[in-house]
Amino acid sequence: MRTVGVEEELLLLDHASGEPKALATAVVARAARDSAQSPGSDGDGGQDAEDETFEKELHAHQIEFATQPQSDMGRLAAEIVRWRAEAARHAGDLGASVAALATSPLPASPSVNVGGRYQWMEEQFGLTTQEQLTCGCHVHVSVESDEEGVAVVDRIRPWLAVLVALSANSPFWQGKDSQYASYRSRVWGRWPMAGPTEVFGSAERYEQQVSDMVSTGVLHDRGMVYFDARLSHRYPTVEIRVADVCLDASTTVLIATLARALVETAAREWRAGRPPVGHGVSLLRLAAWRAARSGLDDVLLHPLTMRPTPSDEVVHALLDHVSEALEDSGDLAAAREQTARLLKQGTGARFQRDLLEKTGSLSAVVAECVRRTQA
Repeated sequence: MRTVGVEEELLLLDHASGEPKALATAVVARAARDSAQSPGSDGDGGQDAEDETFEKELHAHQIEFATQPQSDMGRLAAEIVRWRAEAARHAGDLGASVAALATSPLPASPSVNVGGRYQWMEEQFGLTTQEQLTCGCHVHVSVESDEEGVAVVDRIRPWLAVLVALSANSPFWQGKDSQYASYRSRVWGRWPMAGPTEVFGSAERYEQQVSDMVSTGVLHDRGMVYFDARLSHRYPTVEIRVADVCLDASTTVLIATLARALVETAAREWRAGRPPVGHGVSLLRLAAWRAARSGLDDVLLHPLTMRPTPSDEVVHALLDHVSEALEDSGDLAAAREQTARLLKQGTGARFQRDLLEKTGSLSAVVAECVRRTQA
């Protein structure tokens, strides 16, 4: 069975005001120190994974954690819950909170972290870098080879917008309603190397494209190839990068479950000689925009027809598309249950808007999202 690993980015917030707080360096250092002092450590943190779990990100107001590769979704869920709680504990020791929010509801003045790569990005891309205080969820799914990985990337392209809609958790930007369910994805799309890709057809063509992009000098390195789905440059995985960080850990697990099923389904289609759907990048960009705008509250573009379709029908089309892979992995019942819950209760974006309507306070929205992050 294919393994799955998740990377989640979390916002660091002032405990009292709920505004983003630039404490990433201190939180990561505290996690490493606690790891070094924990039972079973050799004194240098060498026997505990925690000092390698938390990392700084582009901005000083966010941290990232990464799970271990898991084949069982129950174990993946437990690990996500554990690291969210540990992140909250380390931040709490410094008078801060963490929240699984893809953008800050309250106004923020982002500051780029210190480091040669981050400083290069700020100089190269200016305001685009400065405004990238967004938190995503990246899912790594194991593949057997680069050739299989590229075949997967080619075949999952039209379905990725549905993951954007399911994970939508960023309705607010600088204290205002953005009118989007996933405004994070719109901000992320400002990078010139981000977004959907054409059909590559082979690992050789994929590698040539990446090499050509790096050779332009616009990118610092291969790690800045921000395709919606790409071959990881560090692991033998396909990395799916479209989702908002999800308010509830259960939604993160659903996104990971569907991502693995999409990869397995695509690999089976490739082995069976079925060609990828040939939608052009322009249509895929429109589908991604529609998903970011609507979430699950309006129509989406159907991945096969690219025509407006009620969101629940599109979600069920995704489940039907990957049902065989879900059944084989034992995840079909759970995936159906979680998608039904989301369609009924709504995404994180809807939750935030409903709470603002009830309380009239973005600070109250933040405080409840801090609680929900660890629930």
